[in-house]
Amino acid sequence: MTPIDLLDLCKAKGLRIATAESCTGGMVAVALTDVAGSSAVFERGFVTYTNTAKTEMLGVREATLAEVGAVSEEVAREMALGALVNSDADIAVSITGIAGPGGSEFKPEGRVCFGIADKTGCTTETIEFGALGRTEVRMAARNHALQLLWRKAGGPKD
Repeated sequence: MTPIDLLDLCKAKGLRIATAESCTGGMVAVALTDVAGSSAVFERGFVTYTNTAKTEMLGVREATLAEVGAVSEEVAREMALGALVNSDADIAVSITGIAGPGGSEFKPEGRVCFGIADKTGCTTETIEFGALGRTEVRMAARNHALQLLWRKAGGPKD
């Protein structure tokens, strides 16, 4: 599955996409908007690198951030749902994680939390990519987010 495949599938189904990205800094939006004609599908992207941006742009609750931290499935859920509420999209994906270097024993480098939402709700998951290095973790997270969008849009499993 390529970004072109995803955009073609969504266009055929009349679906629009929004992204809410933290550690990837807009890489999913770039992958989609690199394709000519993507405006038929890509509605908007939110790059919410700070906690303040997450609360102001997506409505992530400060209490959630205080209780579980930005790198959590709870925040990924609120980010994805916030992207839907603050756009005209049908599907939204969110990404929040620790690309590195660094991390801690509780939240190690390479941990990335994802949310994938549509009008019926939101599912979340955490992937431990490991300490691959900042660039590789971000690329892996981007690719996984594109796969989540593909599956949510009804694309066949690879």
